[in-house]
Amino acid sequence: MTYDPPRPAGRLLLTPEDREAPARTGRLRRLGLGERPEPALDAFAQRLAEFTGAPYAMVNFPGQQGQFYAGLYVPAVPPVVRSDGTGPRLGRALPRDHGFCPHVVARRKALALEDVADYPRFAGNPVVDEFGIRSYLGAPLIDGTGLVLGTVSVADVAPRPWGKPGLTAIKEHASLLVVELESRDGLPPY
Repeated sequence: MTYDPPRPAGRLLLTPEDREAPARTGRLRRLGLGERPEPALDAFAQRLAEFTGAPYAMVNFPGQQGQFYAGLYVPAVPPVVRSDGTGPRLGRALPRDHGFCPHVVARRKALALEDVADYPRFAGNPVVDEFGIRSYLGAPLIDGTGLVLGTVSVADVAPRPWGKPGLTAIKEHASLLVVELESRDGLPPY
């Protein structure tokens, strides 16, 4: 596996190279995904947040330059509040080096981080400082052609013991969503 060079900040930030990005971008365009919020995917993210009890849930379609959350659930009140009484708001787009979904895409496997502080590779990620993320659970959306379209994931500001039940659940949710996404496409994959 090839990695982008580390960022010069004294942190271990290794964002995996995304070799499938051009093919993914084309496939997502054919499916009409990845460029705008999708109410159905927002609803999916909300159900996923409710199912797991996590404050954040996303359906992420990474592109060549960054990540786009076509499905997003964030709590009405941010779970982390700064000293000035405001809280960070997770938006629809993030750079590629923010978060853990790029690792799920590159690995092509689900990822459970029960406490990101336990993993030096992930503890320095910008979402830890910016949003207070302490745990993450995500799975790839792999279509029938074998292409990773994106990810489904949840995140919390507290450590979470996701365990095998969490991994099984996130993979099942990803599989169900892929079926729904592929039903948009009546064309051959390439």
